[in-house]
Amino acid sequence: MRALRCVQALNLPQCYIAAGFIRNLVWDALHKYAPSALNDIDVVFYDPEDTSAEREQYLEQLLQKTMPEMTWQVRNQARMHEKHQDPPYASTLDAMRFWPEKETAIAVRLDMNQRCEVIAAFGVQSLFELKLSHNPARPWHVFQQRLDDKQWLTHWPKLIVTTQCSVAAKPIHHE
Repeated sequence: MRALRCVQALNLPQCYIAAGFIRNLVWDALHKYAPSALNDIDVVFYDPEDTSAEREQYLEQLLQKTMPEMTWQVRNQARMHEKHQDPPYASTLDAMRFWPEKETAIAVRLDMNQRCEVIAAFGVQSLFELKLSHNPARPWHVFQQRLDDKQWLTHWPKLIVTTQCSVAAKPIHHE
């Protein structure tokens, strides 16, 4: 909750903690593991008014000062389409539709009432079914490289790699 409060304090538009932070917590719980150590906490937001990399670095430094025991990575999704040569994204949720694995496309933030608000570009069913699905919006080799690099199947042996997700590819937005 502390990390969520730190991110909330940034007061950025469409700002969430996303990706591996959430996905790994779910996989750890379903494997009955203690929470895994994190390489970083991914923070995503959407602000087309200021897409500078310098702003992201500044925000990372702010978070690092607030929670120095964590490593932070902050990315404005309004500029990430350029890196991936996609059409411009319309929102944080829209950007998540292009992430390499469907189960990684999940994010959470605290709303004004301090309740967790979850968004997931492809729903959450496959995440809780321990599936790991390639997102066809990205090349297969990117998915395969991430499987190899991150060693998910070694760390979470109950994972099932699938090329098709069993849930309809419709986003969710839950509070």
